[in-house]
Amino acid sequence: MQKLLFNDRDSFRAQALFLGKKINLLSLENYVCLAAMPVMVAVGEHGCAVLLGYGAVVLFNLEPVEKVAFLTKLSSQVSDSFTDPETEEVEVQINLAESERVKEGKIWLHDFGVERLQIVADILAKSVVLSHYETSLATVFDQIEPFAASLQRENRSRSQSRELLRQLGTTLLVQHKIVGRVEIIDKPDLLWEFPQLENLYLRLEDEYEIRERHNALERKLDLVSRTAQTVLEFMQHSSSQRLEWYVVILIVVEILLSLYDIFFNT
Repeated sequence: MQKLLFNDRDSFRAQALFLGKKINLLSLENYVCLAAMPVMVAVGEHGCAVLLGYGAVVLFNLEPVEKVAFLTKLSSQVSDSFTDPETEEVEVQINLAESERVKEGKIWLHDFGVERLQIVADILAKSVVLSHYETSLATVFDQIEPFAASLQRENRSRSQSRELLRQLGTTLLVQHKIVGRVEIIDKPDLLWEFPQLENLYLRLEDEYEIRERHNALERKLDLVSRTAQTVLEFMQHSSSQRLEWYVVILIVVEILLSLYDIFFNT
């Protein structure tokens, strides 16, 4: 029998935040654990939070003061915190008459069971992670076109090339994070134990366009990767050309010295 939360309410606010690169779940202390996979703990007087190891947290039914106190306490467990965390907020409401889905900007559920809220948290967390990387990738992506155009000019800046490659390398780490750690398009393990919630998960995944946004990021990452490879090949080619010219110059100098020696020392 599933455990129900917020029995005295028919709606509440949920907020997802992408706090940093990692949350150390093993060192959490002084929290009442409501569930695992993902971890859910009681927070405040009538609220709770779902914590994801890849750096996201989803808060349910917290007062502003409770939210600030919880995040302040949690900050010591967050690695590489973001100065301006990506956030997303939505109202969650009970509606027994209709199917569970997103409607009019609200998430409608049949009940506030722990497992249902874990599914909601999984989707909201993935959404804020995607938003974070969509924003950060857009900054580098906007630099690709003018830089590609600069490859046709003779007065190319090697420092510009190195700086862009550094940014491209950082950006390519996104692919590892969203695929390897966050597992954006993978279904949560919770569905193995509660397969009846799969329809809810698929509807929310569709409403928040998780797969579509992930695929769009993948296409941009692929373009970034190919651009980085092109730049590297260009820089290697340029270096090779310069080396060839150095060899030619040395040979010419050696010939001139030999000629000088022949004509002026004999």
